[in-house]
Amino acid sequence: MAQVIVTIDGKAYRMACEEGQEAHLEGLAQNFDRYVGHLKTQFGEIGDLRLTVMASIMVMDELSEANRRIGQIEQELEGMKKHREGSASVAEKSDQALAGMLSELTSQVRSIAAKLDGTGETA
Repeated sequence: MAQVIVTIDGKAYRMACEEGQEAHLEGLAQNFDRYVGHLKTQFGEIGDLRLTVMASIMVMDELSEANRRIGQIEQELEGMKKHREGSASVAEKSDQALAGMLSELTSQVRSIAAKLDGTGETA
């Protein structure tokens, strides 16, 4: 298992992670450190634990909003799929109707051609 040292609010923490995930963990820590830094700028020195809890709540709020938006997008996608399926069904019925009309028109044209040839035969 790999280990990474990340810095949050000026303090170093050794973290374990899966091989190959080091850069990802470092990026997550940098993002979280920005939350802590932002809160520290707004509220000053209010204690490490309080800053960490407040930053965690901010992250969870953003996660909740992202999950809500994902849910909306999934619903929209499902609606689009249903609309596409309905459109495909309508298109298939239109194609079948058109094929039927073309078949009927072909029969009529052959009948007329046979009459003009004088054979009187129809196909």
